[in-house]
Amino acid sequence: MQDPAITPELIEAHGLKPEEYDMILEIIGREPTFTELGIFSAMWNEHCSYKSSKKWLRTLPTEGPQVICGPGENAGVVDIGDGQAVIFKMESHNHPSYIEPYQGAATGVGGILRDVFTMGARPIAAMNSLSFGEPDHPKTRQLVHGVVEGVGGYGNCFGVPTVGGEVRFDPAYNGNCLVNAFAAGLVDSDKIYYSEASGVGMPVVYLGAKTGRDGVGGATMASAEFDESIEEKRPTVQVGDPFTEKRLMEATLELMATGAVISIQDMGAAGLTCSAVEMGDKGGLGVKLQLDQVPQREENMTAYEMMLSESQERMLMVLRPEKEAEARAVFEKWDLDFAIVGETIAEDRFLIMHGNEVKADLPLATLSGSAPEYDRPWNEPEPAEALDADSVPGVDPIDGLKALVGSPNYCSRQWVYEQYDTMVMADTARGPGLGAGLIRVHGTDKLLAFTSDVTPRYVRANPTEGGKQAVAEAYRNLTALGALPLATTDNMNFGNPEKPEIMGQFVGAIKGIGQAVSALDMPIVSGNVSLYNETDGQAILPTPTIGAVGLIDKAENAITGEVRDGHVAILIGETTGHLGQSAILSEVYNRAEGDAPAVDLDAEKRNGDFIRANHTLIKACTDLSDGGLALAAFEMAEAAGVGVQLDSDDTATLFGEDQARYLVACNFDQAEALMIEAGRAGVPIQSVGKFTGDTVKFGTSEAPLAELSAIYRNSFGETFA
Repeated sequence: MQDPAITPELIEAHGLKPEEYDMILEIIGREPTFTELGIFSAMWNEHCSYKSSKKWLRTLPTEGPQVICGPGENAGVVDIGDGQAVIFKMESHNHPSYIEPYQGAATGVGGILRDVFTMGARPIAAMNSLSFGEPDHPKTRQLVHGVVEGVGGYGNCFGVPTVGGEVRFDPAYNGNCLVNAFAAGLVDSDKIYYSEASGVGMPVVYLGAKTGRDGVGGATMASAEFDESIEEKRPTVQVGDPFTEKRLMEATLELMATGAVISIQDMGAAGLTCSAVEMGDKGGLGVKLQLDQVPQREENMTAYEMMLSESQERMLMVLRPEKEAEARAVFEKWDLDFAIVGETIAEDRFLIMHGNEVKADLPLATLSGSAPEYDRPWNEPEPAEALDADSVPGVDPIDGLKALVGSPNYCSRQWVYEQYDTMVMADTARGPGLGAGLIRVHGTDKLLAFTSDVTPRYVRANPTEGGKQAVAEAYRNLTALGALPLATTDNMNFGNPEKPEIMGQFVGAIKGIGQAVSALDMPIVSGNVSLYNETDGQAILPTPTIGAVGLIDKAENAITGEVRDGHVAILIGETTGHLGQSAILSEVYNRAEGDAPAVDLDAEKRNGDFIRANHTLIKACTDLSDGGLALAAFEMAEAAGVGVQLDSDDTATLFGEDQARYLVACNFDQAEALMIEAGRAGVPIQSVGKFTGDTVKFGTSEAPLAELSAIYRNSFGETFA
């Protein structure tokens, strides 16, 4: 089959700008082959090279005594003591999920699980952060069903519990949903595997499922805006098989135990190209591949298709040659392909052979390290005007609560998470639905807490405060369970970075995230950037999702109790009644006005430390975020089936979204002791009501708990079932 001629149209179709093609000509001194053009396109697209974001990502704090491995590997690694580590990462599969919701979401889950077990860890927990358009938009219902079924279909079959996540709706996502997938695994600290190749003449081994034509050009597709040609992009979406992935994990972990593995990399974005180049580059070696040896499930595949296929459930490994027979036996036992497809070489070359023909011959280190790096122009976002508090008329507090608990944005998510297996592996101590999820570290007395957080409307109004707030809310969700926050992963979802106002959102959010992870000692150890989330020029809300992990060193230190009749409701933190960009302003008044709430990182740290230090005095705890005190108190009460009475009926007091706050339930004598300790620590504290009876009463406004619970529990299913 004749390769097409390299034309300006073909270069543009590969997502390369004319000046980028000129760089390629300068690097190799000749016109590239079709396969080489595809390889450069894959390595230099936004999804793989981070060419618009690298400058700013480098500013993020990534180190700490708890960090074993920061960004740059398949996932981040954090020490949890006793010779154990947790490996975790969050990644996006936004573009594929909008085109083909089920497979897009499913393969997003599959890809993030591979990132974790490629490093030697057994996955123990998954989360997802999902953003959709308006509930009544003609495409939203199909997307919600497809994505949720895809997440559940893959994760449930693979056998990892989904312990947390978030779902939001906003018109800004009408043309571009977001699917961010998180996975975490456990590993012994001395048994972590990295992707750096070493040794010349070592066999490069292809492992797992066969290569097909699905996903060819997927990473390039994920680095472009959508328009009316979206349906033509369907073939660029990968197809997943969770049962093959399960076998691949077991075979990989078994293989690692034999000592055969020198380095290993999963085949994710840009498939064979990216995995081979990254392994060679990290080890300072070249790589020679013979594509005739690649296991193929379709006939007459070209070199171009094999190098750019993103078929799932595949790995690339550099093997100790003396262990070849032992390694092959492991994969044959699990009925998976095992093929030697190349070798490491001393020269700085990426040499691709197909038949007796050279299809690509490129300088490997240059291919990896010379991707364009842009310092995109950016505009400082216009400061949001403060909300005029007098312009917000008071609302009957029960009517306000009904508006929130009946909204798809704030009602119970059980319709979603009941489709996920949350208990598989039998170590889930707390599943989705109440702040952070909790997993027992098998065979120990330790627990790991997981959460995913961001409030995009805050980031739109004030990118720096919004970035800070995403980290702060993650910190509070972990702290509310008694966990010490350890580290974070970020998933930066934004529009077109070539627009200065979008780049300004990105830069502002990075600055806020950096300040917060530094102040709260939660370094960023892994992450993902997803740009060009736009359709016909309309960008999504800036959505820098933060996934975070915390540690409870002894199970007895966890705050996992429920409220009960007679408990006092205690508010930790300062309330000023901030209504700008609040949930109540949006749901009741249909207004998106004002500035995001200010985040005082010193207060966040102080109040969080106070909660953990006094966990023995606290029966139940939640952080305050969307919906403020009113929604937090209702959710605590509803989960336990106990009524709640709050003293105030003031709209700003009940529904304001001031940060650094927690709602605590405890007995009267414990409340007194907490007051004394708070005085000593300089922590604002006040009694705001009590949990009792079977009604929800704010001031003099009252409704049966059962009535409100029915609205809260059923609204999501009634909207989407």
